[in-house]
Amino acid sequence: MEFGTNESQAMIADTVKKFAEAHIRPNIMEWDEAQIFPVELFKKMGEQGLMGILVPEKYNGSGLGYFEYVTAIIERKRNSRI
Repeated sequence: MEFGTNESQAMIADTVKKFAEAHIRPNIMEWDEAQIFPVELFKKMGEQGLMGILVPEKYNGSGLGYFEYVTAIIERKRNSRI
């Protein structure tokens, strides 16, 4: 069994990194102080396929697995730190 990063994990990590740098990091202090997380951001994440990583494609999700899901969570946390 191989536990290295596969192509879909690398793609997810890159997508999340770019998204976080463009849409989350610039506003993180303001949102943290106001204790909000804008609904519009959820919509943008959905447009990028980040809200349905585990949802099968037949239900309009990304149809990826738990390794990709965990990769997305780790990358988001890594790239939206203050």
